[in-house]
Amino acid sequence: MGDFNDLLVYKKSFDLAMSIFELSKFFPKEEMYSLTDQIRRSSRSTNICLVEAYRKRRYKAHFISKLTDSDMENSETKGWLKFALSCTYISLDKYNELVGQSEEVGRLLNHMINHPEKYGVL
Repeated sequence: MGDFNDLLVYKKSFDLAMSIFELSKFFPKEEMYSLTDQIRRSSRSTNICLVEAYRKRRYKAHFISKLTDSDMENSETKGWLKFALSCTYISLDKYNELVGQSEEVGRLLNHMINHPEKYGVL
């Protein structure tokens, strides 16, 4: 079994986190310690929880638990994107694009949760 870097969901969640990072550079300064920090944290945590899950794949319950944490962080990211849209920090097109990416990450995570044996879980 390869490294977590080989996982499609890893690549897609990393790309999403980096897109959000770049976009959030243009959020207002007053959002620095609220929306900007929160959306960066949750999008990065989606990716990092996945990495942790992959390293715990020897233990099915731990693997699934960390993947559900990743899925939770991904859902939180979508919530923050809705705030960014409502505050007019991002366009509707950008919102739809990022939410679409997030939903794809969610589908891939749920596949891993429902089929842990395909990812080297004993």
